[in-house]
Amino acid sequence: MRPWVPSTSATTLRQHILRGGSSLNTPGFVNISLKQPVGVVAAIIPWNAPLVFFCKKLAPALAAGNAVVLKSSEKAPLTSLYVARLAQKAGFPPGILNVLSGHGPVSGAALASHMDVRALTFTGSNRTGKLIAKMAADSNMKNLIFELGGKAPAIIFNDADIDAAVRETQFSIQLMSGQTCMANSRIYVQRTIAESFIEKFKAAFTSARLGDPTDPQVNHGPQADKIQHATVLRYIELGKKTGKLVTEEQSVSGLYINPTIFTDVPEDAQIMKEEIFGPVVIINTFDTEAEAVANANNTEHGLYASVYTKDLDQAMRVASRLEAGTVGVNCTGPTKGDDMPFGGQKGSGIQRESYIHSMETFMETKSVLIKVAGL
Repeated sequence: MRPWVPSTSATTLRQHILRGGSSLNTPGFVNISLKQPVGVVAAIIPWNAPLVFFCKKLAPALAAGNAVVLKSSEKAPLTSLYVARLAQKAGFPPGILNVLSGHGPVSGAALASHMDVRALTFTGSNRTGKLIAKMAADSNMKNLIFELGGKAPAIIFNDADIDAAVRETQFSIQLMSGQTCMANSRIYVQRTIAESFIEKFKAAFTSARLGDPTDPQVNHGPQADKIQHATVLRYIELGKKTGKLVTEEQSVSGLYINPTIFTDVPEDAQIMKEEIFGPVVIINTFDTEAEAVANANNTEHGLYASVYTKDLDQAMRVASRLEAGTVGVNCTGPTKGDDMPFGGQKGSGIQRESYIHSMETFMETKSVLIKVAGL
C-alpha cells in the first residue's frame, strides 16, 4: 500500500494549512522543515455514530496525503461499506480508502500490530484503548490518536437560566439513549436551586417516548445490544446501594432502559467514576465554586465538561480549571466546534482531532539542513 498523491485541491489545502518553516539561525546553513504524509493510517471507529466518525477520521488523513484502512464496528458495519462504495464511484484511486469489517480482537488487533501502519486513530473505550496502545508499542511505535470514554460533568450555578440548563443537559444524557461519550452523566447543581432544577429535570427526562427509533414520535430507543443493556442494569443496581433513586424502577421489556436519576451519590461511588453509556444521570449538589470544580475533576475521565452561569468571569474561571479537553459555557454535549481540536485529558484520550487540526497529526515533520558555501 502506498501513500496517496492528492488531487490539486487537496494539495492546495495542505499548502495553505500545513506549512513547513525555514531558518538562517545556523551559520553556513539554510535550513527548512517539511510536512509529509506518514504513509498508511488505520482508523477504528465505534458503532454509535458511524457516518460522523467515518468522515471525521478519514477526511483529514486523506487530505494529508495518506492511504487509510478503516475498521468499522461489528455492530454497525453497513454504513462504512456504503460510504466506501460512494467514494469508489466518485473516483478514489484503488487502495487509498479501504474498509475492513470484523471484530476488534481479530481485525482491530491486526491493524494495531501491523508494521506498515504508521498512525492509528481510535474512538472507543478506555479498556480497548489500552490494548491498542500495547500492541502499537510492541510493533512499530505507531503514532496514536485516541478519543476515549467520558464522564462529563455539568455545573449549574444559581444564576443560570434553569430552563435552558434543564433542557440541554436532559437532551445530552438522553441522546441515543445515553450512548455517547459526551453525555453529561454527572450534574452538579448549586444547593439553592437544586430542588427546582431536579423537579424540572425529572419531568423532562421521564417524559421520554420509548420505542422504535425510526418512528418520528419516538425520542428514546433501546441500548445497542444485550451486553450493553445488561451493563446499564448492573450500574443501576449498584446505584441503588449508594445513592437515592428518584425515578421509577425499571418496568420496560426488550433492550430499553427507563430514564434513571440518582441523587446524593458519594463521590467515590462506582457509578460516579465509571462510564455507564446509558440513560443514567447523577445529580448532586454543591455550595461553593471550588467544591463544584473539585468534584467535577474527581475522575480519570476528562473529555467534556460544561458550566452554566450568567457571570462571565465565573464561567471563564471555572472553564480554565476544569480538567477536560472541551468545556461548554452555557451549552453541553453534543455541542462542539468541528474546526476546533477535540479530544480528552487524562484517561479520555491522546492528542486531538478535527477536520483541520488532525491533518498535522497524520503528517511527519522533517528537518532538512542545507549547507551553503560562503554563507
